[in-house]
Amino acid sequence: MSEDIDRLADELLAAWDGGRTVPLLSARPEGLDTGRAYAIAEALRKRRIARGERPVGWKIGFTNRRIWPLYGVYQPMWAPVWDTTTGLLAGTDCTLSLAGLCQPRIEPEVAFGLKLPPRAGMTLAELQGCIDWVAHAFEIVHTHFDGWKFTAPDTAADFALHGRLRVGPRVPVADWPTLAADLAGLEVDLACDGQVRDRGRGEVVLDGPLQALKEMVEAMARDTPHWRIAAGDVVSTGTITDAQPLAPGQVWQSTLSEPRLAGLTLRTTA
Repeated sequence: MSEDIDRLADELLAAWDGGRTVPLLSARPEGLDTGRAYAIAEALRKRRIARGERPVGWKIGFTNRRIWPLYGVYQPMWAPVWDTTTGLLAGTDCTLSLAGLCQPRIEPEVAFGLKLPPRAGMTLAELQGCIDWVAHAFEIVHTHFDGWKFTAPDTAADFALHGRLRVGPRVPVADWPTLAADLAGLEVDLACDGQVRDRGRGEVVLDGPLQALKEMVEAMARDTPHWRIAAGDVVSTGTITDAQPLAPGQVWQSTLSEPRLAGLTLRTTA
C-alpha cells in the first residue's frame, strides 16, 4: 500500500513539474477511493515541503453545486496552497504566466485570511471570529487528466486541481456583522477581453463562502484530521462561476456587486 501511494505521488509530482497529463488514476486496475486519494495528497504535501515549498493555506474545490453535473463530481475536496503558487496582490491588476500549468482555467472566488484556528462544530458567528480579512481572488485551476474528465477521488489526489491563487485587496471583517449573508448574495460577472463569459452568485458555493469554509472545517476534521487550518492561513472557498479555459494573451476581469470587495484584472502570458 505504501509503495503504491509513493509511486502515484511521484507520478503526479512529475506531471506537475512537467506540465503534462497522466492516465486517470481511478481507471487503473487498482482503482481509487477517497482514502487512497488523500493518502496520495499527503505524500505530495510532504514531498513539496521536503524540496523547499511552504504551505500558506488551503483551497476547497467543487463547492459550487451548479457545476457538479458538468464534471460528474458531487462533493467538495481540498488541498494546501503554497508560497510558490499564491500571491497577495498590492492592487487589483496582475499578470500571470501560464507556463507549467496543464489545461488551466480561471475561477473567481472569495478568500479568507485566518487569525485563529477554526474547529469543527463552530457556528457561523464563531467561525467569523476566527477570520481576519476577506478578499476576492482568482484561482487558476488545472488538471493532469485529459479533457477535464475525472472522479472526485482523482481531483483530491491531483492537488485538488490547484494551480495558482491571486488574492485581491483584503478587507477586515471585524466590523462586518452581515458577512455571511452579504457574501451569499454576492454577484460576480467574469469577462474575457470585454465579453462576459459567466455570472454567478455566492450562494451557489454551499450556500455562501462562509458556509463553505464551515463545511471545509467539518470535512477536514472528519476525513483528513491530520490536516488543520492554522492562524495565518489563506483559504479560498470555491468558484462562483464555472471555470473558464485560459490561453496566453487574454485579459480577464471580474465585476462584483459588493462595493467593499474589489474586482480584479488578470492578464495571461505564455
